Amino acid sequence: MKTISCTVTNDLVFDQRMIRICNSLAEAGYDVLLIGRNKKNSPPLLQQKFRQKRLSCFSQKGKLFYIEYNIRLFFYLLFLKTDCYCAIDLDSILPNLFASMLRKKKRVYDAHELFCEMQEIISRPAIHKIWKGIEAFAVPRFKNGYTIGGLYRAQFKEMYGVNYEIVRNATVLNQENQAAAEKEKHLYYQGAVNEGRCFERLIPALASLEYKMLVCGSGNYFEQAKALSIQHGLENRIKFMGYLDPIELKNYTQEAYVGITLFEESGKSNYYSLGNRFFDYMHWGVPQLCVAYPEYVAINEEFEVAYLVADTSIESLQKGIRKLMEDDAYYNGLKANCFKAREKYNWQAEEKKLIAFYKKLFG
Repeated sequence: MKTISCTVTNDLVFDQRMIRICNSLAEAGYDVLLIGRNKKNSPPLLQQKFRQKRLSCFSQKGKLFYIEYNIRLFFYLLFLKTDCYCAIDLDSILPNLFASMLRKKKRVYDAHELFCEMQEIISRPAIHKIWKGIEAFAVPRFKNGYTIGGLYRAQFKEMYGVNYEIVRNATVLNQENQAAAEKEKHLYYQGAVNEGRCFERLIPALASLEYKMLVCGSGNYFEQAKALSIQHGLENRIKFMGYLDPIELKNYTQEAYVGITLFEESGKSNYYSLGNRFFDYMHWGVPQLCVAYPEYVAINEEFEVAYLVADTSIESLQKGIRKLMEDDAYYNGLKANCFKAREKYNWQAEEKKLIAFYKKLFG
């Protein structure tokens, strides 16, 4: 049995994407170990079909965390019995590169983001320069890899000459996933509450509307978003839940009325993205307010599941929210299309590509 180790810098309990990937590989006959971080408030690990390991660090954020975690991860990987080292995103790539070179093992890059093009990176020139140097050094040495869409793939090929496969972040198809019949009309956001997710305009846009919003997730803009809601007198209409485990999250998603998929256009990572939440809303029959970026436009032209906004101004967001909330015929059409679209865009289709990738890798 071949062993695959996968490394992330986040808490394993909330990483739906990696849970999906690792379960699929385990079901395909691989011995999979997912390695992540141990936070002070980390909940107990959930039972999975793969093994899990948390690394503890004295530092919990910032540069010191990344340095400490990467050092600890390198020594853990160096003595780990594995046939393939898989780095998920740039923040864990160096330990995988050096350990695989020293151990003469296979290595894979799971390029979930255009990491150096994320808003929180490009907005800090010194930090961007460091990460860009790491990317330019490491990525060309990962000849085998996969990413989440065709536009990300084209970027990696253009920058570093690597030919990565495409494995989308689609949701597991479950025919029982039916949206609740009667719902309160509210907005719903799930995912990282980070810079570049448009909360600084979405929250003010709600000030002159009567609708509530539920936010399930956390991140580097979480406290600012909460402060904005208080500033605009919306603390009773916007509820911040923090991170939820996948089981809890499903309960909220099926009750959602309108999903939110918004990103700033300031970086290529956002502009070329194809977010997990886009598919989660689709699979639960939840129409969404979404940015008109290329990957979303392509799917929406095939199956209209979202109201696409050409820009993320307050006026455009308000117009889109009103359309979704007030035009019942339009809303129900999008909802019906969601159930058609999920028959094509689902994890069962994507995991075949993932398993084929590793089968080819191991020969």
